[in-house]
Amino acid sequence: MFMSPKNKCVVRRRTLIANLLSKPYYLVLYFFLGACAVGPDFKRPPAPRIQSYNYGEDPSGTITANALAQHFTYNGRVTPGWWRLFNCPVLDTVVAQSIANNPTYLAALANLRQSEDNLRADYGIFYPQLGASFQPSRQEFSPARFGENTAPSTFNLYTLSTSVSYVLDIFGGERRMIEALGAERDVQYYNAEGAYMTLAGNVVNSIVAVAAYQAEIESTARIIRYLREQETITLSQVKAGTVPYSNLLSVQSQLALAEATLPSLRQQLAHTQHLLATLVGEPTGDWPTLNVALSDLTLPKDLPVSLPSDLVRQRPDIMMAEAQLQTASAQIGVATAAMFPSFTLTGDYGWNNTSLPALFGTGAAFWMMGASLATPLVQGPTLWYQRKAAIDAYQQALANYRQAVLAGFAQVADALDALQHDAQALAAQSSAVESSAEALRLTQINYQAGTVNYLQVLTADNQYLQARLGYIQTVGQRMQDTGALFVAVGGGLSNMTTALQEE
Repeated sequence: MFMSPKNKCVVRRRTLIANLLSKPYYLVLYFFLGACAVGPDFKRPPAPRIQSYNYGEDPSGTITANALAQHFTYNGRVTPGWWRLFNCPVLDTVVAQSIANNPTYLAALANLRQSEDNLRADYGIFYPQLGASFQPSRQEFSPARFGENTAPSTFNLYTLSTSVSYVLDIFGGERRMIEALGAERDVQYYNAEGAYMTLAGNVVNSIVAVAAYQAEIESTARIIRYLREQETITLSQVKAGTVPYSNLLSVQSQLALAEATLPSLRQQLAHTQHLLATLVGEPTGDWPTLNVALSDLTLPKDLPVSLPSDLVRQRPDIMMAEAQLQTASAQIGVATAAMFPSFTLTGDYGWNNTSLPALFGTGAAFWMMGASLATPLVQGPTLWYQRKAAIDAYQQALANYRQAVLAGFAQVADALDALQHDAQALAAQSSAVESSAEALRLTQINYQAGTVNYLQVLTADNQYLQARLGYIQTVGQRMQDTGALFVAVGGGLSNMTTALQEE
């Protein structure tokens, strides 16, 4: 029949009480075999019982915009390589390069391996510590130290010995320390996962931003070319006396405003290209300019959304906060065990002689076996308040865990709302582009027919430019918010950290 460690501990203690009076040596066996680790046994915080991220019910999807409606699949899981759903080879290549070369991610993996090695190293506390030494020396012995009136003697002494010691973890302080190191290893694991997901999300955002900035620059450049043509035509009309000079000033003012937007867009594009170089781990001077169009990116249609009860078991930041909570819990046990005695078994065996060839001769061997007990007696309130400080640290870690859960829920709710609003905004922007394009076409026809003045043409031009730029920005924002949802639900483990987890 299966028995939990806690129940086994209770049974051992009852057996101890039953046998102590009749068999005193059971006390020794209890210390060797029956003790349990002091301090609280860690229990994972329960998953929240809520079923939705928003007040009421969560949305099932978005409205149709640009002939596409996104659907939210609840209780779904994000597969590794979720960015491939955008169907953009350039994006896939850049993400792969960043995972292989990004210094922040590589540092997180190194921290993970370091924590694993520290954990394995500390497991040595459960094994006997065996050592050996060889000490040759030359000494002068003075019999006068012992009250003898004889001549001193000078001799060589050779000592070869081995020693063994073993710490009896009676109260479980070392086991709690191992538990803390194991939890710290989990902290580094989820830190690496968080770096991996953040890196992928940043690359997606940057690629989309590059495509959007390039589209805005191209759209603005087309408007500038058009305005320059109109400036030439209007200048000819002014010279011919068919239109007032104010028309030329209006065209030139509109042209200057359009040209003024280009440096800012180019600067933003350059900054994004530099950010991509940093994410990939390349110097900006070695990173080529990427040419990506918004049409190269396919907006994912079906989006998996984890339930709140699953989110707390898969978001790296929440899992990292949980591991930090376990570390704090184990440190309470470490601080508690420090208030109790510590026991160590020791033994020595060796040979010494004044002649190296006779080192292993008769009478040269010596040995020693013993045990030591060390216990704190008078240390003031130090140990007591160190334990209280460990409890306070646990309460802090618990509050941080709750904050991480709340922040994770808020990010998913924000992403769901953002995608709904993006679809609504994109539908409105698409309508605005169509309407402004048609208005511009009709205004140009009427201007050629002489029924409207050129100020009305410039107004229609400006309306179309603003609508077109707003449309491009909204398309890019919708794609970026889609990537943000994938990151918010915390899905998709990396292959590298998965392999490290399984070691």
